[in-house]
Amino acid sequence: MYRPRKYIKDDKEFILSFIKENPFATVVMNGERLLATHLPVLIKGDEKEWILYTHLANHNEQAELIKDGAEALIIFHGPHSYVSSSWYREKDISTWDYSAVHVNAKVRVQTREELEISLEKLVKHFEKDQQEPLYYKEIPKKMVDEHLPLITGFWLEPFLVEGVAKLHQEHPEQDVKTVTDKLENSGDCIKQKLADDIKKEHKI
Repeated sequence: MYRPRKYIKDDKEFILSFIKENPFATVVMNGERLLATHLPVLIKGDEKEWILYTHLANHNEQAELIKDGAEALIIFHGPHSYVSSSWYREKDISTWDYSAVHVNAKVRVQTREELEISLEKLVKHFEKDQQEPLYYKEIPKKMVDEHLPLITGFWLEPFLVEGVAKLHQEHPEQDVKTVTDKLENSGDCIKQKLADDIKKEHKI
């Protein structure tokens, strides 16, 4: 990943909070060709020691690559947007602001018990804010027993983690203010979240 020094974000607090806030990731692996699947990927552990976990359907072509010791690149995406140079006080080059975390990891296939525990945690994570949540243990057992053999759960043990946040660092304060105003008034929730990230980076 291309990371000019001023955009590097490798501190553990940023990495872990970013993964938790942006759990829908792209998992890339290399077989006879590069394959990618978009999956919810959750984190287990803390800043001292952590691991990722997810699952995919067995009829997915990429499932053939899910083996112990295989390598995967997991890409977590944050909010992003085109930034027009017309927003600046002086003529400049337009750009794109964004943030991302890349995790290179080794695959370890889950046991059925580990898969069920992971599914229970995953469902709880995404259901907890629903008005009438439906948790894993409330799903009919027959349905669970029919679906479990159709998926493969796996751990992703990180060995290289890289974060980047290109948020108008080193730009004039007035230009940063105009950029965030434009993004906030866009009516686009992703651009508005990017504006929040820029303001947080610049402490404004």
